[in-house]
Amino acid sequence: MNRADLETMAQREVQRQQTFRCRILCCASTPCLSSGGSAVHDAIKDAIKEGGFDADFQAVATGCMGPCSRGPMITVQTNGGEDVIYEHVTPEASRQIVAHHATATPAPVKCILPSDIPFFAKQKKVVLANSGFIDPERLEDYVARGGYTALGYALREMTPEAVCREIIDSGLRGRGGAGYPTGLKWDMVRKAHGDKKYVVANGDEGDPGAYMDRTLMESDPHRLLEGMAIAGYAVGADQGFLYVRGEYPIAAKRLERAIRAAERRGLLGSRMLDSNFNFRVDVRIGAGAFVCGEETALMASIMGMRGQPVPRPPYPAQSGLWEKPTLINNVETFGSIAPIIQHGAEWFAGLGTAKSKGTKIFALAGKVDTTGLIEVPMGITLREI
Repeated sequence: MNRADLETMAQREVQRQQTFRCRILCCASTPCLSSGGSAVHDAIKDAIKEGGFDADFQAVATGCMGPCSRGPMITVQTNGGEDVIYEHVTPEASRQIVAHHATATPAPVKCILPSDIPFFAKQKKVVLANSGFIDPERLEDYVARGGYTALGYALREMTPEAVCREIIDSGLRGRGGAGYPTGLKWDMVRKAHGDKKYVVANGDEGDPGAYMDRTLMESDPHRLLEGMAIAGYAVGADQGFLYVRGEYPIAAKRLERAIRAAERRGLLGSRMLDSNFNFRVDVRIGAGAFVCGEETALMASIMGMRGQPVPRPPYPAQSGLWEKPTLINNVETFGSIAPIIQHGAEWFAGLGTAKSKGTKIFALAGKVDTTGLIEVPMGITLREI
């Protein structure tokens, strides 16, 4: 597959989706599934089939929509109309919703979630732009929203040094907690000497109440893979590892499927997008050790050893996996890469504050009106949130 083929795939998928008068997006992230989302999705599919609406209606299992405590959630998209979000949907209510949008019968009004609630007011979706709008298990859905165009542009129009410079100029800092400038770390690995280099995505999210990384891996796995591939090109690595927390089976499954789908289309593996660049990604599952969220312990676990931190230096950029230069970034950090390449460093640097650029995903839990995920510009206060 080359860039022209990628564009053709995107156009075909967009045209296919436009043939449906109504698309019903059913949240299939962990919170909604745990509150009965699978039964709702099945009821919607049954209602579409029984009503003979197959040609006009499509039921799509998507990722997280944000207000997790209001699940199961669905979003109804109609041609030329505004999206309608429904909360606390039951199988019976889902049948009424299908009937309403198909035959203009009364809708279950109590299920409608207003789009102007404070939860949505100050959000700016960058990393989560696709979450809740695509089927995470269909490559075509991701490509239809511009997926892998940033990778294609980087491989054909940019040098590895230029990619690192773009990330530096964007002001992106690591989202794992330390906040180290991402581009500088990439450039160190690029300049490091070694016959083999590695890229590692840290998805071992162990903090209580945190599920930002899990949501991104479940909802938009190709976004993560594209970011890792761009990083591999930038630093000169041909192997990536995705370290996923053992308690995230849905995320691991969807990542595995996404990797296989990307490999079949030439978007991962050998000669990606008809270039000379090769990059393979493998998933590694953690065994429940909280300490493996620390990068040196994580690398030990990937290599099959006990996950135990070791003193630094040397830093992973000089000596990481199997004593080779290794780039380690948080899952959310990799989720920011494709938008930066696609829209430019200046665009990303225009978000946030003078010293903290871009957006940040937060998991809201505890005694709040709506628990769930938000993505807001850096600099917003805790009081505002």
